[in-house]
Amino acid sequence: MTTALSVNVNKIAWLRNARDGDRPDLIQCCRKIIQAGAQGITVHPRSDQRHIRPADVYAVNDLVHELNVEYNIEGNPSVGRLSNGYPGFLELVEDTCPTQCTLVPDNATQLTSDHGWDLSNEVNFECVRTYIRRIHEIGARVSLFLDPEPQMVERARESGADRIELFTGPWCDLVAHGGLTSEYAQQCLAKYVIAASRARELGLQVNAGHDLDLGNVGHFCSQVPVSEVSIGHALVADALAYGLERTVKLYVSAIQDAFDTER
Repeated sequence: MTTALSVNVNKIAWLRNARDGDRPDLIQCCRKIIQAGAQGITVHPRSDQRHIRPADVYAVNDLVHELNVEYNIEGNPSVGRLSNGYPGFLELVEDTCPTQCTLVPDNATQLTSDHGWDLSNEVNFECVRTYIRRIHEIGARVSLFLDPEPQMVERARESGADRIELFTGPWCDLVAHGGLTSEYAQQCLAKYVIAASRARELGLQVNAGHDLDLGNVGHFCSQVPVSEVSIGHALVADALAYGLERTVKLYVSAIQDAFDTER
Protein backbone atom coordinates (compact mmCIF):
# COMPACT_ATOMS: atom_id res chain seq x y z
CA MET A 1 0.00 0.00 0.00
CA THR A 2 1.03 3.64 -0.40
CA THR A 3 0.78 6.30 2.28
CA ALA A 4 -0.46 9.80 1.47
CA LEU A 5 1.10 12.88 3.05
CA SER A 6 -1.31 15.54 4.26
CA VAL A 7 0.53 18.65 5.44
CA ASN A 8 -0.90 20.46 8.45
CA VAL A 9 -0.45 24.18 7.76
CA ASN A 10 -1.40 25.50 11.21
CA LYS A 11 2.12 26.67 12.01
CA ILE A 12 2.34 28.64 8.78
CA ALA A 13 -0.81 30.50 9.81
CA TRP A 14 0.58 30.89 13.33
CA LEU A 15 3.69 32.62 11.97
CA ARG A 16 1.56 34.92 9.84
CA ASN A 17 -0.63 35.79 12.82
CA ALA A 18 2.42 36.83 14.86
CA ARG A 19 2.49 40.07 12.84
CA ASP A 20 -1.19 40.03 11.90
CA GLY A 21 -0.42 40.56 8.24
CA ASP A 22 -0.31 38.32 5.20
CA ARG A 23 3.26 37.00 5.37
CA PRO A 24 3.79 34.18 4.94
CA ASP A 25 0.96 33.83 2.45
CA LEU A 26 -0.90 30.73 3.61
CA ILE A 27 -2.53 29.95 0.28
CA GLN A 28 0.67 30.33 -1.71
CA CYS A 29 2.41 28.03 0.76
CA CYS A 30 -0.37 25.46 0.36
CA ARG A 31 0.02 25.68 -3.40
CA LYS A 32 3.77 25.06 -3.13
CA ILE A 33 3.17 22.13 -0.76
CA ILE A 34 0.87 20.42 -3.27
CA GLN A 35 3.13 21.18 -6.21
CA ALA A 36 6.01 19.59 -4.28
CA GLY A 37 4.14 16.30 -4.03
CA ALA A 38 1.93 16.28 -0.93
CA GLN A 39 -1.44 14.65 -1.49
CA GLY A 40 -3.47 16.83 0.84
CA ILE A 41 -3.77 19.76 3.21
CA THR A 42 -4.84 19.58 6.86
CA VAL A 43 -6.15 22.46 8.96
CA HIS A 44 -7.10 22.46 12.64
CA PRO A 45 -9.16 25.62 13.27
CA ARG A 46 -9.07 26.03 17.06
CA SER A 47 -11.64 28.15 18.81
CA ASP A 48 -9.10 30.74 20.01
CA GLN A 49 -8.00 31.29 16.39
CA ARG A 50 -4.35 31.11 17.38
CA HIS A 51 -3.38 29.91 13.90
CA ILE A 52 -5.94 28.78 11.33
CA ARG A 53 -8.82 31.24 11.22
CA PRO A 54 -12.30 30.67 9.78
CA ALA A 55 -11.43 32.70 6.68
CA ASP A 56 -8.46 30.37 6.11
CA VAL A 57 -10.72 27.32 6.16
CA TYR A 58 -12.73 28.73 3.26
CA ALA A 59 -9.70 29.98 1.34
CA VAL A 60 -7.91 26.64 1.57
CA ASN A 61 -11.13 24.92 0.52
CA ASP A 62 -11.16 26.94 -2.71
CA LEU A 63 -7.54 26.00 -3.39
CA VAL A 64 -7.89 22.26 -2.81
CA HIS A 65 -10.86 22.17 -5.15
CA GLU A 66 -8.84 24.00 -7.78
CA LEU A 67 -5.93 21.57 -7.41
CA ASN A 68 -8.14 18.50 -6.88
CA VAL A 69 -6.42 17.27 -3.72
CA GLU A 70 -7.69 16.05 -0.38
CA TYR A 71 -8.77 18.42 2.36
CA ASN A 72 -8.75 17.34 6.00
CA ILE A 73 -10.35 19.53 8.66
CA GLU A 74 -9.70 18.39 12.21
CA GLY A 75 -10.97 19.57 15.56
CA ASN A 76 -13.42 19.14 18.39
CA PRO A 77 -16.99 18.89 17.04
CA SER A 78 -18.54 20.06 20.31
CA VAL A 79 -17.19 23.61 19.99
CA GLY A 80 -19.94 25.92 18.78
CA ARG A 81 -20.23 29.58 17.88
CA LEU A 82 -18.23 31.95 20.11
CA SER A 83 -18.22 35.68 20.74
CA ASN A 84 -14.71 36.03 19.24
CA GLY A 85 -16.09 35.33 15.76
CA TYR A 86 -15.47 31.59 15.68
CA PRO A 87 -18.53 30.19 13.86
CA GLY A 88 -18.40 26.68 15.33
CA PHE A 89 -16.47 23.65 14.16
CA LEU A 90 -19.35 21.81 12.51
CA GLU A 91 -20.46 24.95 10.69
CA LEU A 92 -17.02 25.21 9.10
CA VAL A 93 -17.13 21.55 8.12
CA GLU A 94 -20.65 21.71 6.71
CA ASP A 95 -19.89 24.90 4.76
CA THR A 96 -16.82 23.41 3.05
CA CYS A 97 -17.54 19.66 2.89
CA PRO A 98 -13.92 18.50 3.15
CA THR A 99 -12.73 15.14 1.92
CA GLN A 100 -12.17 14.11 5.52
CA CYS A 101 -13.12 15.38 8.94
CA THR A 102 -10.93 14.19 11.81
CA LEU A 103 -12.62 14.49 15.19
CA VAL A 104 -10.22 15.30 18.03
CA PRO A 105 -11.09 15.53 21.76
CA ASP A 106 -9.06 18.66 22.46
CA ASN A 107 -10.01 21.75 24.41
CA ALA A 108 -9.22 25.44 24.15
CA THR A 109 -6.48 25.36 26.80
CA GLN A 110 -4.40 22.58 25.21
CA LEU A 111 -1.16 23.58 23.55
CA THR A 112 -1.63 20.69 21.14
CA SER A 113 -3.67 17.49 20.84
CA ASP A 114 -2.40 15.04 23.43
CA HIS A 115 -4.83 12.10 23.67
CA GLY A 116 -7.41 10.18 21.72
CA TRP A 117 -11.12 9.69 22.31
CA ASP A 118 -12.24 7.64 25.30
CA LEU A 119 -15.07 5.78 23.60
CA SER A 120 -15.58 3.50 26.60
CA ASN A 121 -17.42 6.49 28.09
CA GLU A 122 -20.98 6.11 26.82
CA VAL A 123 -21.61 9.85 26.80
CA ASN A 124 -18.55 10.38 24.60
CA PHE A 125 -19.52 7.48 22.38
CA GLU A 126 -23.07 8.69 21.77
CA CYS A 127 -21.91 12.24 21.11
CA VAL A 128 -19.28 11.06 18.64
CA ARG A 129 -21.77 8.81 16.87
CA THR A 130 -24.18 11.72 16.50
CA TYR A 131 -21.48 13.96 15.07
CA ILE A 132 -20.41 11.26 12.62
CA ARG A 133 -23.95 10.88 11.31
CA ARG A 134 -24.21 14.63 10.82
CA ILE A 135 -20.91 14.83 8.95
CA HIS A 136 -21.75 11.81 6.80
CA GLU A 137 -24.86 13.66 5.64
CA ILE A 138 -22.68 16.16 3.77
CA GLY A 139 -20.61 13.41 2.15
CA ALA A 140 -17.35 13.72 4.10
CA ARG A 141 -15.57 10.71 5.55
CA VAL A 142 -14.84 10.75 9.27
CA SER A 143 -11.68 9.76 11.12
CA LEU A 144 -11.40 9.53 14.91
CA PHE A 145 -8.21 10.51 16.75
CA LEU A 146 -7.37 7.50 18.92
CA ASP A 147 -4.72 6.09 21.20
CA PRO A 148 -3.47 2.68 19.97
CA GLU A 149 -5.93 0.60 21.99
CA PRO A 150 -7.87 -2.24 20.32
CA GLN A 151 -10.93 -1.56 22.50
CA MET A 152 -11.09 2.03 21.24
CA VAL A 153 -10.65 0.81 17.66
CA GLU A 154 -13.61 -1.52 18.04
CA ARG A 155 -15.74 1.25 19.51
CA ALA A 156 -14.72 3.52 16.65
CA ARG A 157 -16.08 0.96 14.22
CA GLU A 158 -19.33 0.77 16.18
CA SER A 159 -19.63 4.56 16.09
CA GLY A 160 -19.75 4.56 12.30
CA ALA A 161 -16.34 6.13 11.67
CA ASP A 162 -14.62 5.45 8.34
CA ARG A 163 -11.06 5.74 9.64
CA ILE A 164 -9.01 6.18 12.75
CA GLU A 165 -5.99 8.40 13.21
CA LEU A 166 -3.49 6.86 15.58
CA PHE A 167 -1.96 9.40 17.98
CA THR A 168 1.76 8.82 17.47
CA GLY A 169 3.02 11.30 20.08
CA PRO A 170 3.94 8.73 22.78
CA TRP A 171 5.98 6.61 20.36
CA CYS A 172 7.73 9.68 18.93
CA ASP A 173 8.68 10.78 22.45
CA LEU A 174 10.26 7.40 23.17
CA VAL A 175 12.15 7.49 19.88
CA ALA A 176 13.41 11.00 20.62
CA HIS A 177 14.80 9.89 23.97
CA GLY A 178 16.04 6.39 23.17
CA GLY A 179 16.17 5.93 19.42
CA LEU A 180 14.15 3.87 16.97
CA THR A 181 15.53 0.56 18.18
CA SER A 182 15.24 1.16 21.94
CA GLU A 183 13.33 -1.48 23.85
CA TYR A 184 10.62 0.90 25.04
CA ALA A 185 10.13 2.38 21.58
CA GLN A 186 9.76 -1.08 20.04
CA GLN A 187 7.33 -2.18 22.73
CA CYS A 188 5.27 0.94 22.12
CA LEU A 189 5.36 0.51 18.34
CA ALA A 190 3.97 -3.01 18.75
CA LYS A 191 0.79 -1.47 20.17
CA TYR A 192 0.33 0.54 16.98
CA VAL A 193 0.84 -2.55 14.85
CA ILE A 194 -1.85 -4.38 16.82
CA ALA A 195 -4.29 -1.47 16.75
CA ALA A 196 -3.83 -0.91 13.02
CA SER A 197 -4.25 -4.60 12.30
CA ARG A 198 -7.47 -4.71 14.31
CA ALA A 199 -8.77 -1.64 12.49
CA ARG A 200 -8.19 -3.22 9.10
CA GLU A 201 -9.88 -6.43 10.25
CA LEU A 202 -12.93 -4.31 11.08
CA GLY A 203 -12.90 -2.54 7.73
CA LEU A 204 -11.47 0.75 8.99
CA GLN A 205 -8.68 2.58 7.21
CA VAL A 206 -5.84 3.87 9.35
CA ASN A 207 -4.19 7.30 9.47
CA ALA A 208 -1.46 8.46 11.83
CA GLY A 209 -0.16 11.73 13.13
CA HIS A 210 1.51 13.86 15.78
CA ASP A 211 5.25 14.48 16.18
CA LEU A 212 6.16 12.41 13.13
CA ASP A 213 9.26 13.83 11.43
CA LEU A 214 11.95 13.05 8.87
CA GLY A 215 13.79 10.85 11.34
CA ASN A 216 10.90 8.60 12.31
CA VAL A 217 8.11 8.71 9.72
CA GLY A 218 9.76 6.22 7.37
CA HIS A 219 10.28 3.68 10.12
CA PHE A 220 6.73 4.07 11.38
CA CYS A 221 5.21 3.63 7.92
CA SER A 222 7.38 0.58 7.23
CA GLN A 223 6.06 -1.11 10.38
CA VAL A 224 2.50 0.20 10.58
CA PRO A 225 0.76 0.37 7.20
CA VAL A 226 -1.30 3.56 7.13
CA SER A 227 -3.33 5.28 4.44
CA GLU A 228 -2.29 8.79 5.45
CA VAL A 229 0.06 10.66 7.74
CA SER A 230 -0.67 14.21 8.83
CA ILE A 231 2.48 16.21 9.60
CA GLY A 232 2.74 19.89 10.42
CA HIS A 233 5.01 21.22 13.17
CA ALA A 234 8.12 19.21 12.27
CA LEU A 235 7.71 19.78 8.54
CA VAL A 236 7.37 23.54 8.93
CA ALA A 237 10.37 23.59 11.27
CA ASP A 238 12.43 21.62 8.75
CA ALA A 239 11.38 24.07 6.05
CA LEU A 240 13.40 26.76 7.84
CA ALA A 241 16.52 24.74 7.04
CA TYR A 242 15.68 23.17 3.68
CA GLY A 243 13.02 25.39 2.16
CA LEU A 244 9.33 24.49 1.96
CA GLU A 245 9.23 22.70 -1.38
CA ARG A 246 12.40 20.68 -0.77
CA THR A 247 11.16 19.71 2.69
CA VAL A 248 7.88 18.37 1.33
CA LYS A 249 9.82 16.35 -1.24
CA LEU A 250 12.04 14.94 1.53
CA TYR A 251 9.00 13.80 3.49
CA VAL A 252 7.36 12.28 0.43
CA SER A 253 10.60 10.46 -0.32
CA ALA A 254 10.95 9.18 3.25
CA ILE A 255 7.43 7.78 3.13
CA GLN A 256 7.95 6.25 -0.31
CA ASP A 257 11.25 4.69 0.76
CA ALA A 258 9.42 3.01 3.64
CA PHE A 259 6.90 1.58 1.20
CA ASP A 260 9.64 0.33 -1.12
CA THR A 261 11.44 -1.29 1.85
CA GLU A 262 8.20 -2.98 2.91
CA ARG A 263 7.80 -4.46 -0.56
